[in-house]
Amino acid sequence: MATKAKKQPSAALITNKTARRDYDIRQTYTAGVVLTGAETKSLRTGHGHLKGAFVNIKDHELWLFNATINATNANRNALPEDQQTRARKLLVNKKQLRELVLAKEQGLTIVPLKILTKSRYIKVEIGSAKGLKKYDKRQKLKKRESKIESQRALKLSQH
Repeated sequence: MATKAKKQPSAALITNKTARRDYDIRQTYTAGVVLTGAETKSLRTGHGHLKGAFVNIKDHELWLFNATINATNANRNALPEDQQTRARKLLVNKKQLRELVLAKEQGLTIVPLKILTKSRYIKVEIGSAKGLKKYDKRQKLKKRESKIESQRALKLSQH
């Protein structure tokens, strides 16, 4: 009798560091992504980034644009430079797609947050978000700094 495979926690391979700073994330979704074998191998080794990447809806399908997946040294020929930023199809169920279409109609942006693994599959975490203005970013930064200072003062008072 075969033993059950242990569930592995999802690990983030690549994160979009600017997304949480530049946007107010309202709702997050996990979507599958259609990749080639060379792209999968490159992502598992951490060769890629989401800087400047965005998600758009085309013909009732979700597409990931400008996500760069760099080739590793082993598969340099399998992933030419023009293919590194190609559009990649995202896989979500109908209910999630309807929610994302509605969010897009309301003026929200769909942003890729991170690329992660769930068991043996590579997924993309996307979020419907509203862009922050410059003063909102400053306010967010001030709030975070005051929180850090209060925690620091609390820690010093305990010693």
